[in-house]
Amino acid sequence: MTSDGTVWFVGAGPGAADLLTLRAARVIAEADIVIWAASLVHADVLDHARPGAEIVDSSQLPIEGVLPLYQRAAEQGLTVARIHSGDPALWGAVQEQLDVCRALDLAVEIVPGVSSFTAVAAIVGRELTVPEVAQSVILTRLEGGKTPMPPGERVRDFARHGTTMALFLSAARSGQVQAELLAGGYPEDTPAVVAYQATWPDELVVRCTVGTLEETVKQHKLWKHTLFLVGPALAAEGTRSHLYHPGHFHTFRRAEPAARAELRRQASARTGGTATPGHTP
Repeated sequence: MTSDGTVWFVGAGPGAADLLTLRAARVIAEADIVIWAASLVHADVLDHARPGAEIVDSSQLPIEGVLPLYQRAAEQGLTVARIHSGDPALWGAVQEQLDVCRALDLAVEIVPGVSSFTAVAAIVGRELTVPEVAQSVILTRLEGGKTPMPPGERVRDFARHGTTMALFLSAARSGQVQAELLAGGYPEDTPAVVAYQATWPDELVVRCTVGTLEETVKQHKLWKHTLFLVGPALAAEGTRSHLYHPGHFHTFRRAEPAARAELRRQASARTGGTATPGHTP
């Protein structure tokens, strides 16, 4: 028999309730049962819940403690909003819940949320993908924690790329993080940001370098709810994207000939004259 119940996995964002998406707010408002973790999600998000909705704090519950709520939703055709911090796609422990919901024949929807790494980039006023400096962002955490890392996913290996890196769930071992970043090739003066409780009332965001990361973390006595951003893009200046360059063209805009020729000249100089004629990287 097909269930009429639905479970929405809702990204609550990094903390501030006004960073919820419009869809997230609507889903919470429509839910019969709202499940949230008081240890990770700001209580203000519950302001969107309707009067009479059942509110359940999951911070002390394993998945087995939440399972009866999903079973009731399947049996009674209820709508559940399961609120996750940040974006459910990143360290959200969502996959096992999806498996449970599908086994119960519940409809499942996921609402993406603002991740803490983008929130921190906004707080410090930096773009993480600066032209000619960094065009990739690595999202990872330090190996050796409670959850095993797959082979080949070590911080020092990722650090060899020299691009922007966001390190989650690693503040309790800041000395090891620093050592791995340096071993992977980041110079000691590589810019870094240490962000605790980003967008919460007790937010603390500190700029430092890879060489002073451990010192910074220990000075402020941080060990959880802390994110690290690392990479040269955090201090880069003087580069320009082609997106709004007058020499760049796309479906809605034609390039200015002189500016287009200049872009071609720059591309040729970078590649030693091997750039494809008429192609702008």
